[in-house]
Amino acid sequence: MSVGQPVLRIPELGPSLGKLVTGTGTVGEGISLDANRCRLATKVMEMAGEARRLAANEERAAALGTLGRDAWMMAWEEGVAPVSAKLVDYLTAHLEAEADAVRMPRRARKKIMIDETERRAIGVRMGSSGAGLIPLLDEIETRSVALQRATKFERDVLDDWQRAQTAAARGLEAAWLELEQRVDQEYSVWRSVADEIARWRKPLWPVVLTGVVGVVAALWSGLVLGGLVVPPAWMSAFWQRIRFQ
Repeated sequence: MSVGQPVLRIPELGPSLGKLVTGTGTVGEGISLDANRCRLATKVMEMAGEARRLAANEERAAALGTLGRDAWMMAWEEGVAPVSAKLVDYLTAHLEAEADAVRMPRRARKKIMIDETERRAIGVRMGSSGAGLIPLLDEIETRSVALQRATKFERDVLDDWQRAQTAAARGLEAAWLELEQRVDQEYSVWRSVADEIARWRKPLWPVVLTGVVGVVAALWSGLVLGGLVVPPAWMSAFWQRIRFQ
């Protein structure tokens, strides 16, 4: 601890994480995010524990950095990325299974499957559920700078920093709940695509066209062989060559 500065006390963040710790008690569609949720909550509490250890060793700057803006943002991004990847993998497998069931050809599949562009777009949509975190993390940055400069007489500066930390924890909970909703929405959108695939049937016109051509050819050949239609010159020449070989 620097001389003349207030003792850095790290707030308990677990209670402020709310449903990020306890879960919502509802089962989403498609995939389970419980493991990802617990991993993110654990990461934040580990950050707080490490900051508490550093503060006890009077490593003030390091403690503040451990719960700084960048650390919070990294925790969020590391929590969202696996969720996005898990969702895309699940959706891709589901679409492929439906396509296999109706024997959809590869060329037709390419038009509706999740390509790399759509994969990135899904990642962006999932990540943007944390947009509300940005101003809260900016507030942490502001309060951290002020706390670094504060004297022991400016107790309110420490209080403001602690409030910013708990506000960020509540914001993280809200961001996660928004993420879960977006996962369900994304699943619903692609479920409708899967339903369209399930209704797909191989086009009948090639079969019909082949059948019509075959019938016409057979009828015409019958008329020619029966002497009812004069055969074209090329057919007469071909027939003569076969007869005299």
